[in-house]
Amino acid sequence: MLYYLFEYLNQNYDFPGLRLFQYITFRTSLAVILSLIITTVYGRRLINYLQKMQVGETVRNLGLEGQMQKQGTPTMGGIIILLGILVPTLLLANLTNIYVILMIVTTIWMGAVGFLDDYIKVFKKNKEGLAGRFKIVGQVGLGLIIGCTMYYHPNIVVRQTVDEASVSKAATAPMVLRQKGESFYYTQDVKSTLTNVPFYKNNEFDYAKVLKFLGGGYEKYAALVFIIITVIIITAVSNGANITDGIDGLATGTSAIIGITLGLLAYVSGNTVIADYLNIMYIPNSGELMIFAGAFVGACVGFLWYNSYPAQVFMGDTGSLAIGGIIATFAIMIRKELLIPVLCGVFLIEILSVMIQVSYFKYTKKRFGEGRRVFLMSPLHHHYQKKGYHEAKIVTRFWIISILLAIITIITLKLR
Repeated sequence: MLYYLFEYLNQNYDFPGLRLFQYITFRTSLAVILSLIITTVYGRRLINYLQKMQVGETVRNLGLEGQMQKQGTPTMGGIIILLGILVPTLLLANLTNIYVILMIVTTIWMGAVGFLDDYIKVFKKNKEGLAGRFKIVGQVGLGLIIGCTMYYHPNIVVRQTVDEASVSKAATAPMVLRQKGESFYYTQDVKSTLTNVPFYKNNEFDYAKVLKFLGGGYEKYAALVFIIITVIIITAVSNGANITDGIDGLATGTSAIIGITLGLLAYVSGNTVIADYLNIMYIPNSGELMIFAGAFVGACVGFLWYNSYPAQVFMGDTGSLAIGGIIATFAIMIRKELLIPVLCGVFLIEILSVMIQVSYFKYTKKRFGEGRRVFLMSPLHHHYQKKGYHEAKIVTRFWIISILLAIITIITLKLR
């Protein structure tokens, strides 16, 4: 909203400094600051309200040191994160930008699914919360919305290089003649199912080619492949973030690191000069996602003020499901979703530890009549708690791993 106000003032009045709002980096900085203020200042008030309403965490005794001391700690603190994301975005971002609209939809959608889960746990006294199948329905529903919009919306395009033959065949399409060094080439903004592939020289992959074995005409099924992959990624990452949120500050800090990396990737993908220099896919209008990324990082860091050990509030599923959905959707929109196994490596190993533990237990119980375990406890962070590591040490070391994975992710832009 402030974006439109300052744009109007800049067009009609000659006040100094008004043009600053035209710069994405300036609005991103404001988004970070505003988000930090909202989450730290107003977060305290919300925590007090949650305590007054007796919205406390119900903790199952898993035999972990200090675990039962968390009984009654306010939960549903993800509302603080949602406000820290949405308010700066609504004030500072261009709300006509389809990418920004989709991120707002994702935040509200997954936040609502998580809120419903927390509400059932807290107020209905049902420890299981929202049934797993309904969570999946929510995640799949969001995946369908994002996938269909990404594929069919006319403003979601990528810029591709085309040769002169293509220009003559598509004379009605907007073609632009560009120069790089002493050579000239044509570019065109087109609908595409292309995405970036890490460590690959050409660094691009077309999802439609998955169906190449069908023979001629396989391209008409590209939408189906793209939408299915979108659904899988959103479901997997949101569940990964949900599982990672098991000890104080782990999911929040890890998400902040991931958010910074995604913001940088959005900036280079939405800047034609930098994208051309790095030889990566240029995505028109995607640079506006930087404002959302700034708000997201600010919200996560601000929430850490109260969520770091010992936590004064838990985000609950309201926050963790929303965070996972945001990260997945953001990566898909800047065509960097295949980097998620690297960038979200902590989420990946956490969810894999659960899958391995459950699968091995069921297998050994069926074969030997007695279930055996790979880890002392899953997810993985509980395994290290069982080994005697302090929560703060586990979280710090996982953050360090996240930073290393973020650096590797950025390196993939040139390492092929």
